[in-house]
Amino acid sequence: MMADSIMSKAATMEIPINSNGDTGTLPEDDSLEQDLQQVMVSGPNLNETSIVSGGYGGPAGGIIPTSTIKDIRMKSRGVGLPNSQSAASRLAQHPNQHPGSSNNNTGNSTEEVSRGVAVEKLDSVKKWGINTYKCTKQMFSERFGRGSRTVDLELEAQIDVLRETKNKYEHILRLATALTSHFQSMVQTQQALGDTFTDLSQKSPELQDEFGYNAETQKLLCKNGEALLGAISFFVSSIDTLVNKTMEDTLLTIKLYENARLEFDAYRSDLEELSLGPRDAATMVRIEMAQHDYQIHRDKYERLRSDVTIKLKFLEENKVKVMHKQLLLFHNAISAYFAGNQEQLEQTLIQFNVKLKPPGSDKPSWLEEQ
Repeated sequence: MMADSIMSKAATMEIPINSNGDTGTLPEDDSLEQDLQQVMVSGPNLNETSIVSGGYGGPAGGIIPTSTIKDIRMKSRGVGLPNSQSAASRLAQHPNQHPGSSNNNTGNSTEEVSRGVAVEKLDSVKKWGINTYKCTKQMFSERFGRGSRTVDLELEAQIDVLRETKNKYEHILRLATALTSHFQSMVQTQQALGDTFTDLSQKSPELQDEFGYNAETQKLLCKNGEALLGAISFFVSSIDTLVNKTMEDTLLTIKLYENARLEFDAYRSDLEELSLGPRDAATMVRIEMAQHDYQIHRDKYERLRSDVTIKLKFLEENKVKVMHKQLLLFHNAISAYFAGNQEQLEQTLIQFNVKLKPPGSDKPSWLEEQ
């Protein structure tokens, strides 16, 4: 009965905790300790038993092992358990670390990610260096006649024709641009001359008719000149698009193709050199790797060669279509203007859907002039 009374008392009592995590001193600590010592000497072995608690000190109907009571008593005296640390001592050693936090795991994962990125960049730089070395070696070998290169004679001829055509079209573009500039200056001069004749016709009664019909002639020439300027500007814009966009896009693909051809020949030469050497185990591994790289660059070369062939075909078709229209426009507009056929000139602009800019649209506004 005495043991039951003591155990019930121990199981239901509350243990106050102060702000530092240490247990407070129970008012009946000494008497409870003496009673427990007496029970442990004369009573059953409490380490092998459990106590059923129905009080408010634990969950209703729960079972509290007696070792828990012993731990509570030892903590209340400030005695540490074997191979353990108190929460206060851990917080003192690591004040910034919350119990159960994953700062260490997060730091480790971040460090692993950074290391992986660095390794990936280093590997990329290494591959770039090897590729650059091989291509440079191949390029010098070709220039000094010691290396062989892959040549597609038909495709190379088409590329040479394209480069020559582009140079000639650029020359046409420069001349047409100069013609536009000079003709625009002439039209502006005619406009100014017509305005001057009109002013003098009003201020010179004795020469009013002469100044008048000269003013009308210059204004008519100025109007037709603006129409011709519209046609020439449309011609220049179309040639510029053909040369600096369509042809340039094809030449960019050709440049990629030529780089792929150089890489392909570099790795082909490397594979040929390895194949001529000894066939030991280490060399066979290198040959297998060289064969893999050779196949990759061969596929890239074949793909870009096909792209260049297709683009050259479509470029030729587009060039013929565009130039047929623009050359016809240029001829009809020039002929109509210098023949003085205003009606034919207007019909030419309508036929080729040339939109004229309104007068003064090229001049900056008064806000832009400020």
